Amino acid sequence: MLLPVSILLLLVLLSFPVQEDIYKKERDTMVAQQIARRGVKNEAVLEAMRTVKRHRFVPPELESQAYTDSPLPIGHGQTISQPFIVAYMTEAIRPKPQMKVLEVGTGSGYQAAVLAAIVKQVYSVEIVPEHGKAAAERLKMLGYDNVAVKVDDGYRGWQEHAPYDAIMVTAGAPAIPPPLFAQLKEGGTMVIPVGPPRKTQTLLLIEKKNGKAITKKLMPVVFVPFTRNPEH
Repeated sequence: MLLPVSILLLLVLLSFPVQEDIYKKERDTMVAQQIARRGVKNEAVLEAMRTVKRHRFVPPELESQAYTDSPLPIGHGQTISQPFIVAYMTEAIRPKPQMKVLEVGTGSGYQAAVLAAIVKQVYSVEIVPEHGKAAAERLKMLGYDNVAVKVDDGYRGWQEHAPYDAIMVTAGAPAIPPPLFAQLKEGGTMVIPVGPPRKTQTLLLIEKKNGKAITKKLMPVVFVPFTRNPEH
């Protein structure tokens, strides 16, 4: 008796072992010890940090260090942020499922993936072409269909899709870029490190109220510098 092709295909697929998520325990430990213990309480954020596979966003030679409590180099003078900082900044913008978020500084795409696990749509801008193209491909391959990546000068934001419910900047800027604040929705929030390059900066939470910036200092941080295209 011949079996239908669909049944044969199913039998073939079932014959292959399910690939084990070998880093799940490390992610759970990361969330418990590095993130929740330090005060991050938003359950959607904690679940995103448990779910998003950070080892897929670091260079292959650093995969074994993916869940350590530190930033890691990803090339071109850039880093993937410390897991706690990713979670803390995500919680700071008070993410909700219906939100549209702009990220400035895609890097390897990890922060965008964490946001995408919570909010409706993420638009991410990256100035380094190699990172922007690689992150777009990586996010698509991993199934994050609600992330759009553009290679451009992040200082100008992404006007086409403004206004945004929240904006996250993942590089240390000397001041709040006016074009980004202009693209923030009334009542929206922006989290951004501000201060001198490669020195201690201040992570700021900006809320737009009646068109004005209400600023709250969150914590001292050190981010890679906010870079611009030379012609701008």
